Amino acid sequence: MAAPLDLLTLEAAATWYVRLNSMPPTEADQQAWRHWLAANPQHARAWARVEKLQSQWARLPADVSLPTLAGVKARRRAVLKTLGLLLAVGGSGWLATEHLPYQAMLADQRTATGQRRHMRLDDGSQLDLNTDSAVDIAFSADLRLIRLHRGEILVDTASDSRPFIVEAPQGSVRALGTRFVVRCGPTFTDVCVLDKAVELRPLNHPSRVQCLNAGQQAHFDRDQISAVTPSPAGVGAWSQGMLTVIEWRLGDFIAELSRYRRGVLRCAPSVASLRLSGAFRIDDTDTILENLSQSLPVSVRFVTRYWASVEAA
Repeated sequence: MAAPLDLLTLEAAATWYVRLNSMPPTEADQQAWRHWLAANPQHARAWARVEKLQSQWARLPADVSLPTLAGVKARRRAVLKTLGLLLAVGGSGWLATEHLPYQAMLADQRTATGQRRHMRLDDGSQLDLNTDSAVDIAFSADLRLIRLHRGEILVDTASDSRPFIVEAPQGSVRALGTRFVVRCGPTFTDVCVLDKAVELRPLNHPSRVQCLNAGQQAHFDRDQISAVTPSPAGVGAWSQGMLTVIEWRLGDFIAELSRYRRGVLRCAPSVASLRLSGAFRIDDTDTILENLSQSLPVSVRFVTRYWASVEAA
């Protein structure tokens, strides 16, 4: 049985499809495509899936393959939509699961691992995206809406008569003139309020409303909201490039740090229960790892540049 096609190969096929269909291809384009096609049997398999897609739909939706496509962003969105359809044709079922966050791939604003972004929205509100996050921003005449597909955001809302809503996969958060953090997990969404208040509503039971005030946190899934507890110290410090912890388990600290570092970062079970406190600059994870041994009886073993393990010294 042939190995599954990898995402990079499928994305390359999607890119070629958009390139060859968004405008009349030149001879140089066609020659370059034929060279890519012959370079690897996987490329031919991926293109066969493109042809299967064409036979099933005859032609991709108009917003994917328009002769008038212009600009890098428009082309990138067309490539990603095509990629999603190619995965669907492959029968992987990924589009219906969290293994491939299709909506996050198409989001208006995204950050990569280790990247953060600060934005000023049209109404004057401030929006910070943490590492590996994706949002859509949909402001209308009567609503200010942020769709959080993945990751974590910090919102500081401006005064405006329109409601300000953050939608997450498990429900929604309504801002009541406030500053708050929303973090989207695989099964539930965490909310911490830094100023004023918010209202939480689980997706399947929107009539279940929980108000959170400054200094409080809770999480919710699609059906229910957790008990309200005090917010931990250092919430939102990531927007200033810091990770602040007080008496954290080392295992939890390493898991959090791994969000900001490409590759694999693990903590050995033998040292996972050690405790640490401090403020750490998340833009320099190498230095954080190097300094761990100065405060704890641990050492960091680098298997490769992108594979590190924290172990007993």
